[in-house]
Amino acid sequence: MEKQSTNGRTKEGTGAYSNITVKKETATRFRSYSKKFGRSHSEVLDGMISYFKENSLDPFGEGTKIILDSIKKLERQMMKKIDRLIAIIKNMEKTSIRPTYEMMLILYEAYVKDGRKPKREPVQIQEERKDFLEPRNTVPKTEHDRMLKEFKEYKKRCHEIINNVEKVEPIMGKPYLKINMGIGDFESLKYQLK
Repeated sequence: MEKQSTNGRTKEGTGAYSNITVKKETATRFRSYSKKFGRSHSEVLDGMISYFKENSLDPFGEGTKIILDSIKKLERQMMKKIDRLIAIIKNMEKTSIRPTYEMMLILYEAYVKDGRKPKREPVQIQEERKDFLEPRNTVPKTEHDRMLKEFKEYKKRCHEIINNVEKVEPIMGKPYLKINMGIGDFESLKYQLK
């Protein structure tokens, strides 16, 4: 550290001190403001100047207006988002919470008016059934009769189709089979086979 002389006195430090003339009220305000930070007056003033320079702020010009405008813009955006959240919550209350609450209230009132307490019946656990693993060789008679009838109808239909088949032998190419059937019959067959 180098020693520097000011007004005939010697002080240790890196920089010299200088006096600035300010109004007494301003000096009092600045001293009370500096005490909040627990630093010297020079450090607080230097920090303030650095802050204004780094943020390109003019304490008497447009700088503070720009900051205030951006703060107000952010505040408006936040209020819009809060309004959206309130609308969502109101919609939830209207569409789901309120109806559920009213249904529960109706059920509770019906329960209170009834005056009976429901009996709690013990839960009975059924024994595990293993008979489904055993093969079943029996079919109910009605189901058997129905299946036989359907099979006979299906067999009859197949015979009708086979009887309508004829062999075609073209002049050129291989012989093929042709089914003589109307379009309506074909569509009906397609529908039955679905």
